[in-house]
Amino acid sequence: MHFFTKWSIISPMKRFISEQLNAWKSAKDRKPLIIRGARQVGKTYSLKAFGSECFHRYHYVNFEEDGRPAKIFEKDLDPIRIIAELSFYLNRPIDTVNDLLVFDEIQACPKALTSLKYFCEKIPQLAVCSAGSLLGLSFGAESFPVGKVDFLNIYPMSFAEFLQGTGETQAFQIFMGCRLSGEIPEIVHDRLWELLKIYFVSGGLPEIINTYNLHQDNLFSALQAVREKQNNLVLAYEADIAKHSGKLNSMHIGRVWRHVPAQLALGQDGSAPKFKFKGIIPGVKGFQRLSGPIDWLQTAGLIIKCPIIERGSIPFTPYIKENFFKLYLFDVGILGAIAKIPPRTILDYDYGSYKGYFVENFVAQEFICSGQDQLFCWQEGRTAEVEFLREVDGRAIPIEVKSGGVTQSKSLDIFCRKYSPPFRVIISAGPLRQDPRYNVHHYPIYLAGRFPLPG
Repeated sequence: MHFFTKWSIISPMKRFISEQLNAWKSAKDRKPLIIRGARQVGKTYSLKAFGSECFHRYHYVNFEEDGRPAKIFEKDLDPIRIIAELSFYLNRPIDTVNDLLVFDEIQACPKALTSLKYFCEKIPQLAVCSAGSLLGLSFGAESFPVGKVDFLNIYPMSFAEFLQGTGETQAFQIFMGCRLSGEIPEIVHDRLWELLKIYFVSGGLPEIINTYNLHQDNLFSALQAVREKQNNLVLAYEADIAKHSGKLNSMHIGRVWRHVPAQLALGQDGSAPKFKFKGIIPGVKGFQRLSGPIDWLQTAGLIIKCPIIERGSIPFTPYIKENFFKLYLFDVGILGAIAKIPPRTILDYDYGSYKGYFVENFVAQEFICSGQDQLFCWQEGRTAEVEFLREVDGRAIPIEVKSGGVTQSKSLDIFCRKYSPPFRVIISAGPLRQDPRYNVHHYPIYLAGRFPLPG
């Protein structure tokens, strides 16, 4: 019998955010919820699944697809009247005690966003969830219901969600059961490594993973279909930029976005370099002129910004310099598409300098998906750099990322001599193991999102 089996029929993709949504539903002091995330990360799917599974009934309103619901909010923002008129629009009653009301693409109706304040104050028993892709870019402070809403961020599917969503049930169970003191059998390690390379191609956008599921009986065809879909999504993201930022700004924002993969590939030692401002836009050299486009992309969820700090002490934030950082793309699959790396090349894991930054982007994405709001990199001078710093139990933990199996690191040694962390971490192509002699925790790349593992 083969060690791994798969579901004969791929079940609907379950997102880990469902646990957070359930916790919000059960909270005694819950407020209307706003889910934030880039386009195509699964906001709508997650809310509809939540409504179907956890409520008597859910009611879905999309302000971008249909302009009629927005007119309901023009008279006033009385939630009692709004519920009554929405019931006529939807042609069914809304039970304010047992139902879920979903406002999707809420950025297309600023008054609906403002109305959440009054839903919170006058109908607190009604579960209201809203979602938007460009929140923070479309509204002024006067539109936002400050203090009257809860927030939840959603990101591309993590590697763990990919395993579960593609029917790799045994791999997923073993992955989620890993402990730092345990071992991963070689056959399991090899399987997870092969699946990781497929994830490097697909990334974590649900539509892309669904495309892979539909064609995965033929890996070549599946990944070709995935890349074609990704190329279309890249064009859609750029159209979004043009639509919501104005002609001149969109040109600048688009140039910055496409420069992220180009600059990542310039790292001399295979790791991601500091983001450089020269050469992106003709005649523009400094950070100040590019800070707007970078902030736009970060707010839209399309990039991950990682400040480079020169101190390895807690807290990290006082050492941030506004013009000293790395940038990664929000999804490793979109990174491969923009960089035009052929899927076959990624599967062969033979892509030279691409290898280091590609793996580093994956680790950054996994850290963000696991709940890290802010990433940090440490650098001292021009020779010593540790890719990531994480706070664990009040201590700064250095994390070195290696794309291959070589795990020696002079930079890690320098950091540890200077700051004496309780342990150090190396994420590489090697197996899971501990080295008690040097107090090193070795994580295989695919386990980055599980850091820190339980003992």
